[in-house]
Amino acid sequence: MPPPERAPAGFWLRYAAWSLDAACLLPLVLLLGWPIVGTALTQAEAALRAVGTGLAQQLDSFIAAGQSPLAMALALLSDPRMTAAVGQLSSALTTLLLAPPLLYALLACLWSLAFESSRWQATPGKRAFGLIVADGHGNRLALPRVLTRFAAAGLSWLTLNLGHAMALLAPHLALHDRLSGTRVLADSARRVLPTWGRGWLLLQAIAGVLSVAWLFLALRDWTQTLLAQALGAA
Repeated sequence: MPPPERAPAGFWLRYAAWSLDAACLLPLVLLLGWPIVGTALTQAEAALRAVGTGLAQQLDSFIAAGQSPLAMALALLSDPRMTAAVGQLSSALTTLLLAPPLLYALLACLWSLAFESSRWQATPGKRAFGLIVADGHGNRLALPRVLTRFAAAGLSWLTLNLGHAMALLAPHLALHDRLSGTRVLADSARRVLPTWGRGWLLLQAIAGVLSVAWLFLALRDWTQTLLAQALGAA
């Protein structure tokens, strides 16, 4: 049976495949990174409580003394308890912002190296949509080329995804495709996103909206708690 004819995959096929791989890797990130992330969350919560309590106490004394806003700000900046709490919060937030992406990048690198250099020529997410990763002639990539491609993908992320958006236009090559001399190919008969793939994208959109709403409500509740503490102390 002759191999299927292939053509460059479009942006949405590529994104759907990538997000499916990400969904497979995220539980591993959570499992391996939870000791670090859980500790950082505990530290951040304790630091937020300390900041809220400190602000409430300071505002009470500032209002009673009739100090100016500038004097209040200077006093807060020089308060060692506030400085320690803010430092702890900054350290915890840095860990929360950096540790999961770095762990994900490491796992994604191993994931890509293992699958894209195999006879599959694709990660499971790409395979599910009938995609393969190949060189300019459609041939299987050697391990060093896969590593080069993965490293080049960092530039597509660092360009605020403009590198990925290049795949929207013909010949559907992202920045890292061009830099590594590779391409993502789809079976010519399966170049349209399937119905289940559209449902997968819709599910992600709904999850994104719900996540933003949850974050907004969490920030609102924290702000209200902080204000209640300050008013109660006053």
